[in-house]
Amino acid sequence: MGFLTDLVGTIRRELDERPLPLEALDAAARSQPPARSLREALRGATVPAVIAEVKRSSPSAGWIDVDADAGSLARAYEAGGAAAISVLTEPRHFGGSLADLRLVRATAGIPVLRKDFLIDPDQLVEARAAGADSVLLIAACLDDGLLDRMLTAARALGMEPLLETHSNRDLERALATDAEIIGVNARDLETLEVDFPAALERLRSIPSDRVAALESGIASHADVAAAVAAGASAILVGEALMRSADAAAAIAGLIRGPGLAARGQSLDEEGIA
Repeated sequence: MGFLTDLVGTIRRELDERPLPLEALDAAARSQPPARSLREALRGATVPAVIAEVKRSSPSAGWIDVDADAGSLARAYEAGGAAAISVLTEPRHFGGSLADLRLVRATAGIPVLRKDFLIDPDQLVEARAAGADSVLLIAACLDDGLLDRMLTAARALGMEPLLETHSNRDLERALATDAEIIGVNARDLETLEVDFPAALERLRSIPSDRVAALESGIASHADVAAAVAAGASAILVGEALMRSADAAAAIAGLIRGPGLAARGQSLDEEGIA
């Protein structure tokens, strides 16, 4: 059993055993200010728009920065020119929480995306109640019917989702929907292996009327340039920024080169989850 299949099974069992308090979450979601538009933020940014990620750990890299202050990171990311901020809220493998999401949303003036393994519309209400402006939906987690329901439910809550793919089949399914923001993850979430060239090929298949975002595998300015040449108008970067001594400067380094100053590690040595 692969990583994604195992984790989604665990989350589904937990939701069955302990349903979310939907009535309270719905009231909290309705009390939130209007969601900031992720699509407009990415379209309006200089190419490539950067979605900077708050990620304390990952299954491939282990602990990255367990003590990171999400609010300080949000300020640094916004100061560095990020168009949006992604916040991992999955606790077991990524060290995330909804508390991080709430803090980032209260601190930053740019769209905030909840990144998790979302398989039930109630989780979307939970995301909006915590202040999320957008959510990540992983095509591989959702059959066609549930994918359509999740896209519709997210929009009903005012959120424009980022629909993530990491296979040719997932990309075909994503393009058959009306999702406006399509992500290509260079990492296979079952094996956790990265295939950057294959991700670039998939990017080339995304039409220009969609926002194409590359996720994972970004380790240098050259990688960013290759992604843009393949059609990416946005990139999602996590570990490289979390390990950087200066996250704001790291964003500029990735976009403009020649590299970024990591804590005791050169850019070429760094693996990105």
